Amino acid sequence: MIKGLHHNAYRCRDSEETRAFYEQFLGLPLADAFEIKETKTGRQTSVLHSFYQMGDGSFLAFFEAPDRPFEFKDQHDFDLHIALEVDAETLERMFAKGKAEGIETRGISDHGFIHSIYFRDPNGYVIELSAKTGKEQDPQEKKRAARAALDAWQASKL
Repeated sequence: MIKGLHHNAYRCRDSEETRAFYEQFLGLPLADAFEIKETKTGRQTSVLHSFYQMGDGSFLAFFEAPDRPFEFKDQHDFDLHIALEVDAETLERMFAKGKAEGIETRGISDHGFIHSIYFRDPNGYVIELSAKTGKEQDPQEKKRAARAALDAWQASKL
């Protein structure tokens, strides 16, 4: 049985630049970092793997791998974004903080069940902070509606 998320891992351009955003701006503490000098297949490399801890004990992790090609580009919300849950007070505070610090900040978007704001990290990834509104459906009804939406979507593509 899958218990939950341990970590998601993404590439980063620069570990210190990434740390400043995730630790100093977002407030996720740097919990671990280590250099990988050799892959499990024996290939020599030089990669730094760093982990930022979230309130539930899971992590966002990053690899800085200067010897491995990777195309960094600003991601579109529909292509890739990382959504993190906060409370309403934190959402408002972080919106103001992003604007004050000159970080690309969008929102506040009302999605009905959540309010969201969006930042772009130094690597081009979109970071969404979401606060629940208290307008959530019954979980069983939500599952039925999700299945119906997926089935309708699939049928419309034929």
